[in-house]
Parts: sequence; C-alpha cells; structure tokens
Amino acid sequence: MKLTLSQRLFAVFCVLLLACCGASAWLQIRASDLREKEVIQSLSRGLAAHIARDGALADAKDTDAPAVRRLFSQLMVVNPSVEVYLLDNTGRIRADDAPPGHLKRDRIDLAPVRRFLNGEALPILGDDPRSDDKRKVFSAAPLAAPGQPPFGYVYVVLLGEEHDALAAKASASAVLRTTLASMGLVTLLGLVAGVVAFGLVTRPLRRLTEAMRRFDARGEPAGASLPVVSSKREIDEPDARKNERDEIVVLESAFAQMAERIGEQWRALGQQDRERREMVANISHDLRTPLSSLHGYLETLSLKADSLADAERRRYLSIALAQSAKVGHLAQSLFELARLEHGMVAPEAEPFSLADLVQDVFEKFDLPAQSRGVRLNAHIAPRLPSVLADLGMIERVLTNLLDNAIRHTPEQGSVEVTLANADEKSDRVEVTVSDTGPGIAPAMREALFQRPFTSGGAHRGGLGLLIVQRMLQLNGSQIRLIDTERQGTTFRFDLPAAVAQTGNGALQERGRHG
Repeated sequence: MKLTLSQRLFAVFCVLLLACCGASAWLQIRASDLREKEVIQSLSRGLAAHIARDGALADAKDTDAPAVRRLFSQLMVVNPSVEVYLLDNTGRIRADDAPPGHLKRDRIDLAPVRRFLNGEALPILGDDPRSDDKRKVFSAAPLAAPGQPPFGYVYVVLLGEEHDALAAKASASAVLRTTLASMGLVTLLGLVAGVVAFGLVTRPLRRLTEAMRRFDARGEPAGASLPVVSSKREIDEPDARKNERDEIVVLESAFAQMAERIGEQWRALGQQDRERREMVANISHDLRTPLSSLHGYLETLSLKADSLADAERRRYLSIALAQSAKVGHLAQSLFELARLEHGMVAPEAEPFSLADLVQDVFEKFDLPAQSRGVRLNAHIAPRLPSVLADLGMIERVLTNLLDNAIRHTPEQGSVEVTLANADEKSDRVEVTVSDTGPGIAPAMREALFQRPFTSGGAHRGGLGLLIVQRMLQLNGSQIRLIDTERQGTTFRFDLPAAVAQTGNGALQERGRHG
C-alpha cells in the first residue's frame, strides 16, 4: 500500500511517540525504583552497624554457633524484607539463615561495601547472594575486636526475596494497570495533538501539492491555468516574507513564482509562434505576387516567342526582370533577418559623422524621390557630436527607413530626417525620420516591429522594419513610432555619442524637389 508523504510522516510520528512514551515510562519506573532504593538504603544505613554490636558476633571463631543463626532468624522475622549475612574479610559468606538451595553465591564483591563504608552517594548496589546476577541495596558494617583490624563484615540485603515476591504481585496488578492506562492516555493525547499539529504544519504543503497536481493535470503553465493562478493569489508576498523561516511557505512561494514565469514564457512562445505563422503567411503572399507575375510573363514569352514584336518582348522581359529582382530582394531580406535573429552578426562600433552618412543616403535616393515627386529634407543641429556605432548597420537602417517613407509618401509630399542631441544632459544623438504619407492605423502599431503586415495596402511594416529593429538593438538602441499632430509617420531612435565631437556649423537644411 502506497502512502502519501503526510501519511508517512504521521506514521513515523506515531512510532516515535510510542517509542518516546515507552522510554518515558521506563525511565519513570527506573527513577522511581532508584528513588525507593535510595530512601530505603538511607533509612537503613545504620542497621548493619547495630547488628554488629550484638554480642553473638563478637567471637569470630564461632560463626556457625546457634546464637548467630538465632539472631539472624529473629532479625528476618522482625523485618521479612531483609536478609543478613556474615562475611569474612575476603567477602566469603561465613554465616546466613537462607533456606536450603536458595543461596546462589558463596562470595560477595567487597568493592561496593567499601564504597558504602566510605560514605559515597546512595544508592549503592551490591551482590545478591540469592541470585546469580542481581544487585540490591544493602547495609554493611565491619566486625573487629577493640584495637584490631576488621576480621569480617555484617552484610544486610535490604530488599530480599520476600520483598521481590510482593513487588512482583503488586506490579502485576494495580500498579501495572495504572502505568499502562497512563501510557495509553498520554499516547492518545499525543496522537490527537500530533494530528492537529500535522494538519497545521502540512496545510501549506497540501496546498502546494494540490496546485502542482492541477498544474500537471491541465498540462498548461501557471499563467494559462486558472486554478494555479488562484493558488498564486493564495500566496501573498507579504505572507511569504512574514513566514520566511517556514521552508514550506517559501517553497510554495517559489513554486508560484516559477509557475507564473513558465506561464509568461508559454504565452510568449505562443505569441512568437503566431507571429511566425503570420510572417510566413505574409511573406508567402508577398512572394506569390511577383512569382506569379514572373511565371506569367516568362510563359507568355515562351508560348508567343515568334509572334511578339521586339518592343513587346523587351517590355515583358523588363517586367519579368523587375519581378525577379523583387523576389531576390525579399529572399535577401529574409536571409539577413535570420542572421540577425540568430546572433550571426556582431556589430563593429566605430565613431562616424551622422551628418555625412545622411548626406550619402540622400544621394542614393535622389533619383527615386525625384521620380515620385517627393522632397527630401535634412535638419542637422549645430555642433552635433559623432556617434559610436556600426557604420554599415546604421546606413542600412537609414536606407530602409527612407525607402519605406518614399514609397508610401504621395506626390508633392516630403520626407524629413532630423539630427539633434537627445537633451542637454544626455550623451546621445537622436535621429528622427518622418514623412507626409497616410500613416499607420492604430490597430497596427502595437505589432509594427513584431511581424510584417499590410495596413490596407497604404503603409507596409515589412521585413525592412524588422531588420531596422534588430540592427538598432545590436547597437544598443530601439526604434520608436512617434505620435505627432501632423499627418504621416514618424520614426525615432538614438545612438551614443563618440568621445570626439564634430562641429557641423549652423543649422543646415537641404531640399530635393522632384
């Protein structure tokens, strides 16, 4: 039969309680017995000396004389619990009044006798002549002629065979029943107290066990399982701090925190999985259009190669090449994003001028902006310091942001890049890219940097923005979407200033008109 932890603990407690009760009863009986012997030996300390003064024991040459046996018999009749013996100076028994066959020893160890005569602490146990191994309290006195060394000892066993017989009868009756009843009552009270105590002590453990069982039964982390969340609420942090010495409460609190953390991670994994599926779906949609167009024009060229005019053939080839370039660009972006997310790209920070970099990127987009009728404006603060970052990554960031802005800014619109110090006390340079396009719908803003999407076909947050976010994170920065009163979209990030600063003169503004 398998027992729970609480049941095993309670069983061990019961065994220990019974053992302790038995040991306590034994010690109590033992202490009571020693106390009785000490009292009896103290009261009878001078009994042997009184006997030794009797004239019948004065002559050591006649220890078997009838007078000696008569004296011993009279003493044992007066007090049946005592047994009187006459010893020589080596401890050998010279005279006694024991019934035939009752004497088991012929010699007594004199060491306890000497300790008794020296006045050591009582009780002192000596050999029992009527037993092979028992030791009993006694009284002793030396026998000596005036001015002579002792020639023997009077040895009186204070609790003899008669006392043992009566004590055995008493212990087998009322005393034994009283002792057993007392032990039973103490054991019963101990068990009741143990049940109550174990209930109080193991209550947090049972609550923790139930929470863990629900956690396992639901097969979900704490954050996704309502029962475990409720158990989390049952464990208030102030209560855990109050009972920080209670290991079970601390363990319960630690489990609740762990379960909550697992729940958060589970939800994060679920969110990432949904975002991954959405990304795959969106990328598949983005690839399907150019691939279908590319396949259609190539198929047309293959089927109608002989009937197409040269101008029409060149137009079809131009469209097919453009669609192929779009597919290649998407594939390159996916590869670059994968390398960034898996830590395969490490930034190489170096100081450079953001103003010069913006100028180079503007020159790259002169013709695309002019063809769409979009103006490019740069606002650069004076005495702008150089920044410390990976030049190639920041160039790619600006390229992606400007390309995205130009493609979604209507004709006669504008795209502006502003470079300024973040604030007077900060050592960072702030970069703002804004356009006058249709903007991004509020519903799309929260997940703008988490997955590529299309907002009504007007403004796209695609792989370019994801690459921008990863690259800025590698350079210790974050891309932010800024709410402004003007129409359009505004992105902002900042970079750490380099130690060396580069002056750029007065505020510059350059415009390019298409």
